[in-house]
Amino acid sequence: MFQWRPATALPAILATTLAVLTAGCSHLGSSADEDDSVEFVELDPAITKLDEAAIGVSGPEQIEEAIEALDNQDGPRLVRELGSDGAALPEGGDLFERIRKGYTLSDIDHPSVDMELRWFVNHPAYLDRTFKRGERYLHHIVGELEARNMPLELALLPVVESAFNPVAYSRARASGLWQFIAETGRRYGLKQNWYYDGRRDVIASTSAALDYLQFLHSEFDDWLLAVAAYNCGEARVAREIQKNLRAGKPTDYFSLTLPRETKAYVPKLLAMRRIVGDPTSHGLAFAPIPDAPYFVKVDVGGQLDLHVAAELADLSKEEILALNPAFNHWITDPDGPHHLLVPVDRNDRFKQGIAALPPTERVRVVYHRVRRGDTLGAIADKYGISVAAIKSANKIRGTTIHPGQELLIAAAPKGVQLASYEAEPPARTRAPADKHIVRRGDTLWSIAKTHGVSLDRLANSNGLEPSGTLSIGQVLSIPGTARLATTDSSSVSRSTTYVVRRGDSLSTIADRFRVRLSDLLGWNNLTKRSVIKPGQRLVMYVTDRRAGI
Repeated sequence: MFQWRPATALPAILATTLAVLTAGCSHLGSSADEDDSVEFVELDPAITKLDEAAIGVSGPEQIEEAIEALDNQDGPRLVRELGSDGAALPEGGDLFERIRKGYTLSDIDHPSVDMELRWFVNHPAYLDRTFKRGERYLHHIVGELEARNMPLELALLPVVESAFNPVAYSRARASGLWQFIAETGRRYGLKQNWYYDGRRDVIASTSAALDYLQFLHSEFDDWLLAVAAYNCGEARVAREIQKNLRAGKPTDYFSLTLPRETKAYVPKLLAMRRIVGDPTSHGLAFAPIPDAPYFVKVDVGGQLDLHVAAELADLSKEEILALNPAFNHWITDPDGPHHLLVPVDRNDRFKQGIAALPPTERVRVVYHRVRRGDTLGAIADKYGISVAAIKSANKIRGTTIHPGQELLIAAAPKGVQLASYEAEPPARTRAPADKHIVRRGDTLWSIAKTHGVSLDRLANSNGLEPSGTLSIGQVLSIPGTARLATTDSSSVSRSTTYVVRRGDSLSTIADRFRVRLSDLLGWNNLTKRSVIKPGQRLVMYVTDRRAGI
């Protein structure tokens, strides 16, 4: 079954794909996987099962928070156990039924498929959350697959890849619904810069993913092998096929020695195929999804603030971000793409609003790139807002900022242009007074150190003795600070993001990057009791002369 057909294309596959071994869309196997048994083994469920804690999230916090907020909204269940009240069939039909009618892959009787199926069936809340997200994107994906005459089971691949989370982020740094790594994304035309990450663009990433899958199918002439190659890279699959051919063994997917994750990857898709194909036989019921477009693409004619877009479409900020998760900083790329997705029922309203929008109202937010010598006070003075507003918008604790850091300047005054970073350094003015609420363990000395002021000055500003005691909840006024971002060229700080791996702890991460645990906690709004999970992103500021990474 699923015998791969040896052809003259095999040498070309090996010659070209071995050179791009790292270009898989998801995680690539390690060398340790070379000796994996081809026999089915009961894998660790914590490894083989997809979970948001394992894949993590990627992208600016506002997008992650938007998806989480939408996940937490109350509403009727989409996937439920049998016996619960169902939903009426929507006008126009059920998208799930359309997917079922487009099945072309064969059902495979294999223990690995049974194991994945049991896990999905035992977690209906997970499926419910996943398909509620997928409601926004599924109709578009199904239409694109049909236009290319591809199996409609592939519409379920984002369940396996990302749980339909558009900001999902893997240990291999793959991002988006279709989990492209940066290199493969660029290979398939997905633009990636400070403003925009095409791997998270719903339309662009879907087109790129289907292009890639079609290419893989043309190479292997087998959809299961194509899906496996999508996960671990075409070079690995081609190499394993050649190995089996030399040994006189079958070359179907289940006969190949593939990385552990890929061994579970295809069975997950086949398990999801079974469940969607006949949920009742597995003790589940799927409420129908309307077989109608969820969104339309609207040309906005240039750079646009997403806050403005949400207002024009009368949408929540969460919904505009969920449909347009590729934009990193609340604003579209000045060089394009110049379109946004909005729900179908907001199309006319949004187009009318765009047409009537004055050019001066298109951009309301500005980002300021911190340079040596900048202080929060100087930046606040420049833009005519308070230090507290900058700290709140950027979740800054204390007053330390770092060269290269981008600060969101909320509600920028008219006339300030986003794209221009100032050529002249701002004056070193002192920040306006700020406040500090005393917490357990605080001392005047520790508070003074945190805010970059002297102990005597802090004490005098609050009518206290330097040796005085503090009360939890007491509010202290922090005098204007001259604490600057570092100007020592030999120890320039740079921002780095670390994705937590299995077995990590806060202390081991701090040791690895040679930073103080207290700093790591402060940068990420954590405490020593905080629990971190695989896939979670931590921000660190490491100095070039110390960073051994």
